[in-house]
Formats: sequence, C-alpha cells, structure tokens
Amino acid sequence: MGYTITEKIFSAHMRGKKIKADDFVYAGIDLTLGNDITAPIAIDQFKKIGSKKVFDRKKVVLVPDHFMPAKDIKSAEQAKVLREFAAEQNIVHYYEVGRMGIEHALLPELGIIEPGKLIIGADSHTCTYGAMGAFATGVGSTDLAAAWATGYSWFKVPKTIKFEYTGKFKKWVCGKDLILYTIGKIGVDGALYKAMEFTGPVIKTLSLDERLTMSNMAIEAGGKAGLINPDDKIFDYLKIVNAKKYKGKAGEKKFQSDVKRWKCFCSDADADYEKVIKINVSDIEPQVALPHLPSNTKGISKVKKMHVDQVVIGSCTNGRISDLRIAAKILKGKKVHPKVRCIIFPATQAIYLQAMKEGLLEIFVNAQAAVSTPTCGPCLGGHMGILAEGERAVATTNRNFVGRMGHKNSEVVLSSPAVAAATAIRGYLCHPDALTR
Repeated sequence: MGYTITEKIFSAHMRGKKIKADDFVYAGIDLTLGNDITAPIAIDQFKKIGSKKVFDRKKVVLVPDHFMPAKDIKSAEQAKVLREFAAEQNIVHYYEVGRMGIEHALLPELGIIEPGKLIIGADSHTCTYGAMGAFATGVGSTDLAAAWATGYSWFKVPKTIKFEYTGKFKKWVCGKDLILYTIGKIGVDGALYKAMEFTGPVIKTLSLDERLTMSNMAIEAGGKAGLINPDDKIFDYLKIVNAKKYKGKAGEKKFQSDVKRWKCFCSDADADYEKVIKINVSDIEPQVALPHLPSNTKGISKVKKMHVDQVVIGSCTNGRISDLRIAAKILKGKKVHPKVRCIIFPATQAIYLQAMKEGLLEIFVNAQAAVSTPTCGPCLGGHMGILAEGERAVATTNRNFVGRMGHKNSEVVLSSPAVAAATAIRGYLCHPDALTR
C-alpha cells in the first residue's frame, strides 16, 4: 500500500521512519508563524518556561496583520510586543506595516513555502500553504511557544479524504465556488481532523491563487490541512519568486535538484484514503454561503433577492491580484450602489503595487469603492469595516459565523470576487451576468 502526501511529509520529518495515518509523532518544524493577536500570548509563554532563544531565527515568521495599522492603544501595545521580540531574537522574517501583508498571502509571495515542508502557525488558516504541497496547520499559542523553544511539535497524523474534481467550469465559477460547494456538501465537520486532498483534472487547471483559496478554507470543513500535490505550476512559481537563488548554471542545477526532491511529495496511486469523494463541477454555478455557516451554501440562482449594506473584497482567501482583476473587470465604468459601502483590500503591498500599475485601483476609486492597506481587519470583526446591528455584508472572506464581522445581529454572506463585485453594483446579491440583462 502506498502513501499519501501527508504521510510522506511526516515520514520525511521522522528520519526516514515510515509514517502512516493515526501514528503519533514528535516532528521537527520547518516554519512557525504568529501574528499580532496570537504571537504575544506565545511570547509570554515562551518566556515563562525560561526559554532565552528561539530554535532558529530563520524559521520564525511574525506578521502584524490582524489589527494593523493599529486601531487603538491595546492593538498598538500588542504590536509593540511583537516588534520588540523580533528585535530581541533577531528574527529574519518580521514584517512591519508598510512591508507586511495578510500573512497567508504574504508567505507564498516571499517564496518561503515549499513542497514537503512541515509548517505550523497560530492561526487556523495556516492550512493555506497546503496548496503548495506543504503540510501546514493551525495550532494554539502555547504550541507555538513550545515549537519556538524546541523546534518540534506533537502531531497525530491525520487520515486523508481525497476529493476528485472532474468536468468543466461554467462562466464566473472559480476555486472559491468549488470550495464553498465542497464545504456545503460535507458540512463544517465533514473533514474533522482529516487532511483534505484536492485532486483531479480540474485542480490541475486551477491557478496558484485559486489553489490557495481552496486550501485556505479546508479548516471551514474541520480539516487539519488542505493539500494539493505539487506540479509544474508550483515549481515554476518557486523558480520565479526565488530568482536569485536559481540564477545562472549553478542555480539551474539547484532548481532541477529541488524539483526532483519536491516531486517525491506526491501521493502514490495506491495510497490509502479514508474515503474518496468525487465531484463533477460542470453543473456548479457561482456559490454563496448564507448566514451563519460556511456550509450553508446555495447556487446564486437559488437565492432570493438579498439587499446588502457592505461588500468586502480581499482577505487571505481572495485578496490576490487575480481576485482584484476579476473585481475590476466587473466594476470598470460602473458605480457602487449608493446604499452600499464597498471596501477592497489588496492582500499584500506587492499586490497593492501591482494593482496600481495595472490601473485597478483607479477603477475601484472611480467606482466609489474604498481601497485599504493590507489588513485582516474586517474579516474577524476587528476594524476597517465593522457591521452595525441589522446590517448585512457580502464578503470574499472565509467565515460568516454569528457576529464574525461586527454586531451579533449582523449577517455575512460569503462569495467569490465576481459575485461580490456584481453585488456591490446592484445593491443586492446577484449573479455577475445579471449586470448585462
């Protein structure tokens, strides 16, 4: 019997010992991540256990992105704790406001995520990096502190559910619709403590951005991780973002060597899965997740007219350049509905700059949308777009629990950038094609 990508990654981190699902392992960590909410707690615990130095200053990533730029004194103090710890420990990967981005968009952009890596982060959407063939999962702040001190963490290796996607997308359907449909099919606990492995010919056609979106939301089905077998799209991307490392003949030789190593982290044809779920995407239309669960999904045509007060386009789920291009395509030459607030968040500074160069920001501003610096703010009800009582938002974010974006009596509907942009124009939830009718 063969091995899944999850089992192969853990085996590689156990000095050659062959690891299977349900094994308990104490494995070395390749990368650790904390933000301005979770890292200060980890820093406190790190110091309480008497640790003086992190296990590897190059393997610690600190990104102040949730309440940043600081919304109040408390959030400023949280960020200060992060800043001072990064300076004290001489952390290589500390990213200040103006240089940072939303963490789960920033790390792939930096080229520090690679197939086969074992990554933990004190943020549940750390599972995003599974799109690049890494095993990445969220942990608590105390687990993060322990990993900083030792370089290791305990795991029960999860069983894997294989999702096999076939067929062809309809117009406007994208990776966000696919993961919303999947979560709607299996429920918010349908993959509880399981590795979700996304496969099939449809996945091969997805861009890296769409793959990141799918893996990002694995946690919304209870998944421990959301993985996609690495392929040439990933290898080519890593060659581009690590151009300095792969420059010249020596660099090309190293790249080919790395590709050979990365290819080893693909599931075997005879791997053992807990179950296999097959989905034909041909009949899937743009999806929305209605309040108050990501699994409460429906095709857009099956939703009654729902007026909205706010539209948010951005986040670690859908704030990448391809997402902004889709939104701009729909918003170009049009205006946001006068009763709607539309807020757009490029996920990183680099994405912001690219959107500026392409004229996307001008399109957004001319459409009377507000464009913000990178921040997680509205997604978790932190700042930069809080909902009042009775208000409803359509967002390209990943969660729509009660009170997620503000008042407990507000509502959040999840959608793709295309549906969100169309909704911003019409003032109610609608299909992008409705704008031409």
